Amino acid sequence: MRYTGSSWKVSRRLGLSILETGQELKKRPYGPGQHGNSRKKKPSEYGKQLIEKQKLRHTYGVNERQFRRLFLMAVADKNTVTGLAFIQILESRLDNLVYRAGFARTRAQARQFVNHGHMLVNGKKVDLPSYLVQPGDVISVGESSKDLIVIKANLETVATAVPFVTTDKEKLSAKYDRKPERSEVVQEINESQIIEFYNRML
Repeated sequence: MRYTGSSWKVSRRLGLSILETGQELKKRPYGPGQHGNSRKKKPSEYGKQLIEKQKLRHTYGVNERQFRRLFLMAVADKNTVTGLAFIQILESRLDNLVYRAGFARTRAQARQFVNHGHMLVNGKKVDLPSYLVQPGDVISVGESSKDLIVIKANLETVATAVPFVTTDKEKLSAKYDRKPERSEVVQEINESQIIEFYNRML
């Protein structure tokens, strides 16, 4: 089941801005609750791995079952290091790329846009947030949704530009140019810990 509670609480608990803005940790850079600012026990090795997994899963807003399935896809990719392959798969999700292109303020909002049928891939409506976009594909706003003020406002205000996506604000479209390099995304995640976490179960 996907978590639908406060992203601010999750960010403070994990010590990571899952919205990638830093806003959640600005005023209270410690865990939520009465004892959030108190000293915590040092986590075990398993605890560290679990935290890294939760950081990545919550950043992309993926439920546990999907997350594990995508990890197994990454393991099956023999041409790319597993950690990089996993992150590239997560970045290739349609909801993530709608967010990266600047159409949405958050990934949660991007999922909503996709679910409501506002987004096209190569001119065809796709309403599955988990749809994996391929390099070279073009994501655009559907004809009947082009007057949505919220999307236009997001394009003017959201600073989520990444070097692997080219956005055309006039045409309300974006091209997924290539898969990202490791240095271009989620810098605060240690994916090797996540690989170790799943290796215990495989």
